[in-house]
Amino acid sequence: MNDYAHPEALVETDWLTEHLNDPSLRIVESNEDILLYDTGHIAGAVHIDWRRDLQDQVQRDYINPAQFAQLAGRNGIGKDTTVVFYGDKANWWAAYALWSFRLFGHENVKLLNGGRMKWIAEGRPLTREVPRYPNREYPNPPARDDSGIRAFKEDALAFSNEGKALIDIRLPEEFSGEITHMPEYPQEGVLRGGHIPGAKNVPWKTAVNEDGTFKSADELRRIYTEGLGLNPSEEIITYCRIGERSSHTWFALTYLLGYAKVRNYDGSWTEWGNSVRVPIARP
Repeated sequence: MNDYAHPEALVETDWLTEHLNDPSLRIVESNEDILLYDTGHIAGAVHIDWRRDLQDQVQRDYINPAQFAQLAGRNGIGKDTTVVFYGDKANWWAAYALWSFRLFGHENVKLLNGGRMKWIAEGRPLTREVPRYPNREYPNPPARDDSGIRAFKEDALAFSNEGKALIDIRLPEEFSGEITHMPEYPQEGVLRGGHIPGAKNVPWKTAVNEDGTFKSADELRRIYTEGLGLNPSEEIITYCRIGERSSHTWFALTYLLGYAKVRNYDGSWTEWGNSVRVPIARP
């Protein structure tokens, strides 16, 4: 892990076990399956539901800065709190929650390597006891940063037209347009299949081992720096279906390889595949 650009952003299960009672730390579980937390979770972990807690309930967007401050405060999170995220699906949604916290300027964030799956595979304990923490005063962020690490449809279109780096991390069958969603998932109403012209397909799973942990820095460099010819200083946009899998790749590029200008297009294919008169490529 010391070969990563920011090794402090990725913690192992042993490290978390030793820091479970650290008062400066808050553990956050964020899953695709919102019922998993109630079946058992890491002691002291709070549950943040990506749909209920992080997203605006009317328009397709994220909560505003004041709502974020309230969310953090009621979970006992202060501006100086180190937040460790973990979850199911090899941390798709944990990385998505971490990315969302970064939108509001919360810098002290870490991801548990291997997530929920690795913790359970190692026989580490879970509890059903829901922790209660005193409310913290979290200062309202001055703004949500929708420019530094977030991309929109117009940005992706500009990247496509200019030949800049677009990474599609969906399944090859999604990329080709053969299917419009993962086989085990419901159809989400996307009208067209394919990919953004010029995008390169590197499924998210390429970056992880069988146990859900990230591959070594050398392996990641072979995939992205050498395999795709990416320059760590160039602008890059990642995208998937709704932004959760691509936030996983965003984390790998940003924190593990140290790429400086990576943005996640959270509208992703559910927006692009339904938009009128945007170009779509198929093999």
